Amino acid sequence: MSRLNFHHLHYFWAVAKEGNLTRAATHLHVSQSALSAQIRQLEEQLGQPLFARVGRSLQLTEAGQLALGYAESIFASGNELMALMREGHRDERQVLRIGAVATLSRNFQENFLHPLLERDDVELVLHSGNLLELLARLRVHTLDLILSNQRVHASTDNPWRCQRIARQPVSLVGKARPGAKPFRFPQDLADTPLLLPGRDNDIRAAFDLMCEQRGIRYRLRAEVDDMALMRLLARDSDSIALLPSVVVQDELRSGRLVEYGVVPDLYENFYAISVRRHFEPPLLKALLQRPEAVVLGTTAAQPMD
Repeated sequence: MSRLNFHHLHYFWAVAKEGNLTRAATHLHVSQSALSAQIRQLEEQLGQPLFARVGRSLQLTEAGQLALGYAESIFASGNELMALMREGHRDERQVLRIGAVATLSRNFQENFLHPLLERDDVELVLHSGNLLELLARLRVHTLDLILSNQRVHASTDNPWRCQRIARQPVSLVGKARPGAKPFRFPQDLADTPLLLPGRDNDIRAAFDLMCEQRGIRYRLRAEVDDMALMRLLARDSDSIALLPSVVVQDELRSGRLVEYGVVPDLYENFYAISVRRHFEPPLLKALLQRPEAVVLGTTAAQPMD
């Protein structure tokens, strides 16, 4: 079995980080043709194409993404070795790389990360994207954890560990009604403009099913996939929003918005997704063992009849 050429791997890593052959060649002080030849040799050794050309840019193939994950780990270990030899000790600063699906509540993310934000011995690297993109990064170990409101299932090819870390009832939230008039559920849904998540959202699917089964009519104002945008629309319009109260926790505390009540039997689940491993970093383990109330940072509301 031939040995991996780490010189070629470093050139590949540089091009992958730059996303452009010309810029990488300039940074490495080599010609573009020489750099291209080195990468072709690595591809021949691995037996897989690592890049695909899209327009004037290079994009990693699936094999390229896998190779990049290993390259990141290899060169990080090399840097740690150099620091150990030069300074006589390991860098005790821990790096935690967390991804979150783009539609996930920013308040929930902040609550989850709060214990780490004031620690000098922890460096956080945060990414946002769709679930498939984040899972691809988790697979090649460029992420340690994904925060999601969608569950994933493990298989032989996908060694995911999906842990529910919080569950919150879904509420109807809006501005205070004139004269503190109570909101009648479900009767007032027919005459009140409603902000709902998109149709591919689990909350929306469960809400529509409940309305269909109970013969409930509602007046749709807008479908909104982004929870941060839904919070702004609820705050700055006469519409009411269907969402977990953690999304608008600051507005509820200030009184700018009020919670009309909890929709019966409707919940949003929050998951932490990682890769199964023999050794789990203690920092990550401690994060995932906290009670749900601490993760959410909110108090429970009373259900509506």
